[in-house]
Amino acid sequence: MQQTYGLTVVDTVLHKAPFCFDVSVWEIFWPLTAGVRLVVANPGDHRDPARITDLILKHEITTLNFVPAMLQAFLAHEGIEAQTRLRYVICGGEAMPAATQSEALRRLKGMSLQNLAKCQLGSPSPRRKLTCWTNLWSECRRAWRGELYIGGELLARGYLGRPSLSAERFVADPFGEAGGRLYRTGDLVRWNGEGQLEYLGRIDHQVKIRGFRIELGEVEAQLLSQPEVREAVVVAKEGPGGARLVGYVSAQAGKVIEVSELRERLGRALPDYMVPSVIVAVESLPLNANGKVDRKALPEPGFESGQEYEAPQGEVEEALARIWSEVLGVER
Repeated sequence: MQQTYGLTVVDTVLHKAPFCFDVSVWEIFWPLTAGVRLVVANPGDHRDPARITDLILKHEITTLNFVPAMLQAFLAHEGIEAQTRLRYVICGGEAMPAATQSEALRRLKGMSLQNLAKCQLGSPSPRRKLTCWTNLWSECRRAWRGELYIGGELLARGYLGRPSLSAERFVADPFGEAGGRLYRTGDLVRWNGEGQLEYLGRIDHQVKIRGFRIELGEVEAQLLSQPEVREAVVVAKEGPGGARLVGYVSAQAGKVIEVSELRERLGRALPDYMVPSVIVAVESLPLNANGKVDRKALPEPGFESGQEYEAPQGEVEEALARIWSEVLGVER
C-alpha cells in the first residue's frame, strides 16, 4: 500500500472497519509502519455517515476505506462537502456503481478514488499470487472468465475453528510447488488487454431463471442507470411457478420511483427473462456489519402479475385454467 500510494507525515488514516473485516489490517498497520497518524473510530461508527463526517472534519482525515454501499450512504449525508483534507478514498468488497463513483468525484473535491475505473483489481503485490481458473481447472487466457484464486506466502492457514469451510475454500495449488495452496475467492474475473485482472462480479450472483443463465450484476447496472434510482440490488426468490428475479431500489433525493414505468424501461433495455418480476421500492438498502448490502435482510416481495386478471370463459377455458394453475403452482 505504501509503495502504491505513498502516505507522508501530513496524512491521517481513519480505522473504522470491524476486526473481522480484512480491510482493518491495512487500516491499522499501514499508517503505523509508514509513520502516519492513525485515528481509531468507535465500534459501530463505520455504519454512521454523520459520525464518519464528524471524524473526517475533526481529525482532518486524508485517507479512509469505504465499501461501495456505505459510500452511497455517506454521499447521501449533508455536510460532506465541508471536508478539505481528504485525499484517498479506497473502495473494495463490492462492485462500484458508476453513478456512485461520479457523485463522489463531484462532491469530494481534491480527492481521488482508487481502483474503480473498470473494477480493475490490477496485478498482485509482492509475495502474493493471483490467478484465474475456469471450472475445468484451466488457467484463463485473455478475456476468459474464471474464478479468482489467491496464493503466496502471505496466505492464511484457514478459518479458525471451521475445518469444513477451510477445506472448501483453501485448496491445493494444482500447478504450484509441492504443498502450495490457493484460496477460492468466489469472485468472477478476467485478464484484460493490459495484463490486469478485472472484477466482473460474484460467482454466487449467477442464477438460472427459466433455463437462462443471468448475471444479477447486469440487471443491477440497468436499474442504477435509471435517473431516479440511487441504490439497487437484484436477487432470485422462489415464488409461484419457480424462481423469479426481484429488484430492490431506493430513490434519488427528491425523486419518486414509479415501479410500472421502471419495469417498462427495463423491458426496452433487457431481454424479458432478465426483467425482474417484482420491483420493491425501499427507503434504503439494509447493510450488514461490514457495511455491505445484506441480501438476507431484504423484505419479502409479493408476487403479483403486472397484467389485469381476465377470468376464463366457458367450460374449455375453465378446464385449461385449472390445468395450468396446477402446472404453474398459481391460484389463477
